[in-house]
Amino acid sequence: MELSWIWQAVLIFFVGTFILRIGGRKSISQMTISQTIVMIGFGSLLIQPVSGKGLLITFAVASLLTLLMIFAEYLSLKSDILETIFSGKAVMVIENGKPIIKNLKKIRLTIDKLETRLRQAGISSIEDVRYATIEVSGQSSI
Repeated sequence: MELSWIWQAVLIFFVGTFILRIGGRKSISQMTISQTIVMIGFGSLLIQPVSGKGLLITFAVASLLTLLMIFAEYLSLKSDILETIFSGKAVMVIENGKPIIKNLKKIRLTIDKLETRLRQAGISSIEDVRYATIEVSGQSSI
């Protein structure tokens, strides 16, 4: 019985963990779209050596994806337009106690779901809220 797959799995775990640490420390809910895409691709990529693809190529591509993600984040810091493209912007959904229907439609959030978020924050009525935004991470700021 060949046990090389065990060593491959161990190596994938440690190299993958190292590459992810370079990419940054965020939970899934805090990731930007580009970070989420890289992480999903990264997960799919790391299983390739087990199915017969080369370890070196896998680690090289994973490293390249991580470097591209870091470069995109750097560009986002330097340019407001690129930040909007790569990360998006927070969207105001309530202003002076009134929901902004146009913005709710843009982010595909119903009034019912908005009210659920408000109740979870301890607010019983939309009229009690001066301003509320949905952040890039999907979190509500009230």
